Parts: sequence; C-alpha cells; structure tokens
Amino acid sequence: MYRALLLFAKKELADRPQIKGKKKIYYISAEFLIGKLLSNNLINLGIYDELKEALAAEGKDLSRIEECEPEPSLGNGGLGRLAACFIDSIATLDLPGDGIGLNYHYGLFKQVFKRNKQTAEKNDWIEDNSWLNKTNTTFKVYFGKTAVTSRLYDIDVVGYHKGVNKLHLFDLEGIDESLVQKGIDFDKNKIKKNLTLFLYPDDSDDAGRILRIYQQYFMVSSGAQLILKEMKEKGYDLHQLHKHAVIQINDTHPTMVIPELIRILTEQEGFSMDEAIKVVSRTCAYTNHTILAEALEKWPMKFLKKAVPQLIPIIEELNRRVMAKYKNPKVWIIDDEKRVHMAHIDIHYGFSVNGVAALHTEILKNTELNDFYKIYPKKFNNKTNGITFRRWLLSCNHDLSDTITSLIGDGFKEDANELQKLLKYKDDPKVLKQIEAIKKQKKLELCAYIKKAEGVELDPESIFDIQIKRMHEYKRQQMNALYIIHKYLEIKKGKKPGRPISFIFGAKAAPAYVIAQDIIHLLLVLQKIVNNDPEVNKYMKIVFVENYNVSYAEKLIPACDISEQISLASQEASGTGNMKFMLNGAVTLGTDDGANVEIHDLVGDDNIFIFGKKSDEVLKLRENYNAEYHADQIYANDAVIKEAVDFIIDPKVLKTGDKASLQRLYNEIVGKDWFMGLLDLRDYIKVKDQAFKAFENRKKWRQMMLVNIAMAGYFSSDRTIADYNRDIWKLK
Repeated sequence: MYRALLLFAKKELADRPQIKGKKKIYYISAEFLIGKLLSNNLINLGIYDELKEALAAEGKDLSRIEECEPEPSLGNGGLGRLAACFIDSIATLDLPGDGIGLNYHYGLFKQVFKRNKQTAEKNDWIEDNSWLNKTNTTFKVYFGKTAVTSRLYDIDVVGYHKGVNKLHLFDLEGIDESLVQKGIDFDKNKIKKNLTLFLYPDDSDDAGRILRIYQQYFMVSSGAQLILKEMKEKGYDLHQLHKHAVIQINDTHPTMVIPELIRILTEQEGFSMDEAIKVVSRTCAYTNHTILAEALEKWPMKFLKKAVPQLIPIIEELNRRVMAKYKNPKVWIIDDEKRVHMAHIDIHYGFSVNGVAALHTEILKNTELNDFYKIYPKKFNNKTNGITFRRWLLSCNHDLSDTITSLIGDGFKEDANELQKLLKYKDDPKVLKQIEAIKKQKKLELCAYIKKAEGVELDPESIFDIQIKRMHEYKRQQMNALYIIHKYLEIKKGKKPGRPISFIFGAKAAPAYVIAQDIIHLLLVLQKIVNNDPEVNKYMKIVFVENYNVSYAEKLIPACDISEQISLASQEASGTGNMKFMLNGAVTLGTDDGANVEIHDLVGDDNIFIFGKKSDEVLKLRENYNAEYHADQIYANDAVIKEAVDFIIDPKVLKTGDKASLQRLYNEIVGKDWFMGLLDLRDYIKVKDQAFKAFENRKKWRQMMLVNIAMAGYFSSDRTIADYNRDIWKLK
C-alpha cells in the first residue's frame, strides 16, 4: 500500500506546474532533514483527507501505511530541519527556489544503545522506490588533477496547494557502499568512492577533516555548475547573475561556493577577477547559525591545498584585497596560523549577513562579529527562524488541527497569524477541555509507542517533561540530569511529588564528541536505576528514546506538557523545537535565550517559565571565564548541588555504568563547566518545581496551552521566508 501511494503521489507531483520567475533562490545547505514525505506531500497536494477516507472505507489505516516509509537520513538537527521547513515555505509562497545539497547514502548514523552507551550504525534509508528522481544531469568535479563525477537526483517540493520546486541532491557516481564494514567506519582516504556515504564524517583525525573539505567542495562545485547551467539555458547574461539568482549560504559548510563561482567565471567565462568578484558578491548571502567559535569553520591552508588547490589562488586574492583595505587582523580571511576563516569569506564577499533570532543577531553585531558590523552595518539583519505548520501541526497532530479548524476556520493554514483568533476561547471551559483531551490522547498514543519501541511503560497521567535536541553541552542536558538526580534523592528521602513525572530525552551525539557521549551514558544509567527502583518508579521515570529523528519528534511533540529549552543564555542561536512544542500546546521551561526571548515576549510572563542568568551576565562572565567563573566553588559551597553532582560517581551509579565515562563527566562539571550548568542549577530546580506545581491548576494550565498555540503564528516559516524575500532575495 505504501509503494502504491508513493507512486500515486509522485505522479500527482509530476503533473503539478514548476514554479517559475525571472529571479530564483538557490538555498545551499549541507543538511536537509526533510523527514518522511508521504503525509506532508498528500496534505500539500490537497488530497490527504480524501485519500484517508477512501482507504478507511476499504479497511485501511493511512497512519499505519505511513509507518512503512523510511525516513531520509539527510540531516542532523535544527540546521537541517530548518532548511527543510524553508524549502517547503518557499514553494508555499509560490517563489521560484530550489535546495542544493548532497544525497548521503547513510546520512548521520543510526543510533543504537548497547551497555547504556550510544553506538553508531549505518542508516541505510535509500530504497528502489523512493522520492528520489534520478536525472541525466552530471558534472565533473576536480580535486586538483583528480576528477570525480556528480550525478543529480531531485526530490519534488510541493507548496501548500501550490506548484513544485526541487531539492537538488548530488551523489557520487561510483560510490562504494561496501567500504562501510563495521558500524560507521570506512576508509576516509578513498575519496573517489566515499564522498556521499555519510553526513559529517568523523573529524577526530586529519583524514576526516580533509574529507569534509572534499565533501563540501563536491557539493558547491556541483551546485555552482548547475546554477550557471540554468542561467545560460535561460539566456541570461552572467554579468547580470545577481538579477536572476540569489545563493543563500546556510551556515559555513557551503562557503566555498564563493571562490568556486569566481574560479569558473574567470577561467571559463572570460571574466576579469574584478568582474567575477563583483558579480558573486552581489549574488551570495550568508546565514549565521551560531556564536560558538568552534562551530565557525576554520580550515588549515595545508588541507585546502591538498583537497582544492585550484581555489588557493582565489582565496589568497580575496584575502589580499581584505588586508589592503583593513588593517585589523581579526577580519582577515587567512590568520597568522595559516587557517582560512570560512565565515569571513561569506561576510566580505556576500551582500547580506543574517542571524536567526533577535537576541542572536544583536550578539553577533555587538560582540562576536562586531569588527565586521563596524565595516558593514547595512549587511547585517535578523531573520527569526520558523517552522512549517504543515508538518508540525497539520501532519503530526490531525486532532488539534481539526479542532482549531472547527473553531476559527482553516485560514490559519495559509496565514498562521489567524491562530490568534483562538484567544477568544481563553475562558471557554468547553474548548479548553477539548484541547486538554487532545493532549491526553497524544500522551496515550506516545505511551503505547514508547512501550513497544523502548520497553518502558509510562503513566499517561504523569507530567511529560521532554528535552529533544542535538546532544551538546551548551544545550545542557547535563543540567537536566542533575535535576533528575536531585528529584530521585528527594524521593528516596521521603519527599514524594504530588503527580508522577516522565522525563523524556532524544538526542544523538557526534561520534567524536566524548563529553556528549558521556552525558548520554549518564542518562541511560539513570534510566536503568530510576525505572528499576520500586520505591521511586511510581513517582518518576526516565526514557531516552533510541535513534531520535523527525518521525519520533512527530510523536513526542504533540504529547509534551513541558518543553525543555534550557541552553545557556547567549549560546543558542534560535532553536526551532521550542516553536514546535509551543504550537502543539506545550509550555516552555527555559532560559531567555535564542527564540525563547521572542516566545516570552509573545505569550507573556504568565504563560512561560523562565529561569537562569541573562545573556549579558553570561557574556560578561565568559569574557574572563577563568577569573570570573568557578564551578568548583559553586559545587563546594552548595550542599544540594554537591549532592547531585557527587551522585554521578556514587557506587550505585558506578556499578551500573562505566567508571571512566562517569568520572570524566564528573571532572568536567566540577573542574570546568564551560556552559555553566551549575551557575543556573539552583534557579532551574526552583522554577522547574514551580512548573510542576502549576500543572495541578488544571484550568490555568489549559489556558496556558491555548495561549501558546494562539501566539505561535509568528513562528511560521512562511513568515520567515516572506521576510527573507522582502529584505534579501527580492524575487517577486
């Protein structure tokens, strides 16, 4: 049945008109975490309900059929999911625009838990019948004198009741899947056979780091050739490229598209260097997604010379021009350690630099990229992220979507701001109970799924406290773990919560990120200890779901009561999970960080739980971290914090877990705590307890749910894309 529906939907997509225009956006990204497509495409085609009814009449359940679809493994976390939401919204707004990325055969990796630890296996998602459409388009990509061939595969992207754009995914001709023998290990040196095997290959050694450069260049060279091919086929003068194309560079991974376009224009199209630089600089725009220094790519020149020697003269010329104009070494492209700063290329040789939440953009302008902001104040702008409501409401929560439609009509499906009409029901007990009943149903459905998938039985009457996102110290899953330890110890001392609590996690850690793996290990060990303790498991349970992905998120988010958004203030660029939870009636527990700030502004103090130091306080502490912040002193001087941290290396925990891993995490928290979990832990405990207490005032909580849903409209990616188009792309 799934294969029949797939073929049917693909035929429907093929019959839809391609979106056309005189100017086109090319959204280039290393990740597109598109999720399963059947339901989403049927909704956007406008035939979901009709098909569902027809199948039901024949005794078939569409939701069961959807479960058969493999999820494309083309992304990791928020960056890739955002790109997926954006291409959906570009099509929905009837804008001509295609995504450009890579067709990873095994994607990130499939997460499997063994001995309370994350292990990684290849994620073999590509089937003979899939959404991928093989094309006849191929390009030669050169790494010095070595040539490989890229093959273009397309996935149709249909807008909501609109036409079709494309997600262009390049694959390596001659890819050798047999290189992967055990887990995700493979020979990183065989670039002619491995380039599109994995997203973000392990970069803990030089071979892995150089492979990432090969991979990125393979993507941008193929993309640049495709863009120029399309421009020439339409008869456009390449000297006027910026009038017909905009290239949005999503994070620094696609940065080499700038020198690659300059190289092609000068070597193959007869442009002078001045002409090529001028045209490319007016065509490319850059989205910054982080203020974490380690996430802004800096590649050693020796790596680039090995992988892409043909770009070296271009990069050196771009740097020479910057050095001639600006004497501040902080804005140079090549630093004194002979490292190439990719973001610096984007900022100097693109026409727009945007952050992805109001706070994030201000931090970029005032601190992290201040030297550039002084040079190019007009380039900097903010575009607060958004999510597509087609997937994160209409597709994943049909019951809530149908109820909203019955109350305010279906205008919100195309203008999300219409959700504010729900506010008139804030004091309507019947409507509030309807929304609560949907939440209870989603919790029951999630309980059944988790019992089957994870073997853990949750109480649907418990509070569902959920943290699902990439595993990273700045997102502070370790602080959540310390709260859980604190709560566990309180129960052991006889202080029982009034209502059971279910702590639910989902996250993958990069294979080379040791501390992140240690945090996963701690949480899995706590899950085993807590869930097997009869004195405690009546009051709290933990479940860390295996291989968290978009499909799992679509089950978790509608069932959530409390949305954990607890990153260290100033560190999260935006977050988009916070928006998805809000849209589905969860209440945010978080710091004033990223888009939490804008959620806070929209829903007001009474409909969110905010804790922790503010971003300006954190940035001040981090200016002189070693002198200003002393995790060991906080640990030593606070008995509650010390007790929770010490439990990490308690004999009971060490008996269940791996001593080396737990000791390393303990040492990291007490000795370093770079993302200051201990700084905010006391306030986190206090405010989290307040949130659990507030849950018992059922009338007030229902109102909080409704207000969050009603005010979520601002976070539609349709609004974000309209902002991009108005201020940056100017398509039509």
